[in-house]
Amino acid sequence: MAEWDVIVVGAGPAGLTAARVAAARGARTLVLERAAHPRYKTCGGGLIGTSLAAVAGSVEVPARDRVRHAVFTLDGRRRIVRSSRSGPLISMVRREEFDDALRKAAVEAGAQVLERSTVRAVEEDPDGAAVRLADGTRLVGTVVVGADGSSGVTARHVGVRYEQVDLGLELELPVPDEVAEHWRGRLLIDWGPLPGSYAWVFPKGDVLTVGVIASRGQGEATRRYLDDFVARLGLAGIEPVHDSGHLTRCRAADSPLRRGAVLVAGDAAGLLEPWTREGISFALRSGALAGAAAARGDLDGYVAAVDRELEPEMRAGRRLIAAFNRHPWAFHGALATPPGFRMFSMFCQGRLRFDEVVRRPSIRAILRLLGS
Repeated sequence: MAEWDVIVVGAGPAGLTAARVAAARGARTLVLERAAHPRYKTCGGGLIGTSLAAVAGSVEVPARDRVRHAVFTLDGRRRIVRSSRSGPLISMVRREEFDDALRKAAVEAGAQVLERSTVRAVEEDPDGAAVRLADGTRLVGTVVVGADGSSGVTARHVGVRYEQVDLGLELELPVPDEVAEHWRGRLLIDWGPLPGSYAWVFPKGDVLTVGVIASRGQGEATRRYLDDFVARLGLAGIEPVHDSGHLTRCRAADSPLRRGAVLVAGDAAGLLEPWTREGISFALRSGALAGAAAARGDLDGYVAAVDRELEPEMRAGRRLIAAFNRHPWAFHGALATPPGFRMFSMFCQGRLRFDEVVRRPSIRAILRLLGS
């Protein structure tokens, strides 16, 4: 017999949200995590309004800053400065603090979290599914929710396929007080010289998160872009607390989300927005959908919910990045206009989705002109 109703593999935003939701619905829920919280995670750490809405009422967000001012550049040129009059654009968190808050919420809901427990394999079982740990322990659950990242064992078990893979490089820079004060409440986005690339500066108190992302296969050029970007900002002499990289993988539209009694959510499912590569909101929302479906035993319902609620945003993102790859200057120019910045603000604040944007007649016409 199954020892658990729901076994969650991975204690990031998707896994911990799935665990919290499943446990709150009465499911015997176990979370398996290879590390121990709090742990560092390579991530910009910007929470848009959609993410804040997903955790409202269950998690107190440990925000290090709330950004109202945005600076945009086009490979270091054509500087645009804009400010939001309708509230913060994004809330900045350090992922070790945010994920630990999610862990506490899952435990309070009744989930058990077992850290330093690496899952080596997922197996189908007549009564559901089983996971095998590195020490040989075998645990059986009615449902397994995979949230161990795009390179984890659950994604391989389900057979997730990716159509877009990007390389992100990131530095966590401890900065002196005067530099921290300069960046307080302000972010910078630079549309980069490589296809589909951009760079960012996100303030987190006495630390700046500085990073770049570009399509995989341009590793040396991506590192050179980061080095040039940091030097341009006058931050080259600061020794980073963390210097890390990771691959983001975006699923193909017909990629599976389930195999038998195993569901995948968040990065393990390749769920993220293809243009911005924003993934936290997708992790939180898909985790909640997976946890609810696992608790009620409606696994097909999870697949249908993702297709209905998340895939339209990803489809719109695919159109946007196709146009952005060819014409980044057009996106930069749009942000200089009041309607363009208003749409950017509404997206950041969770008041407008990209699928709603691309359905607007004017945007559809522009995207056709740009070849998307």
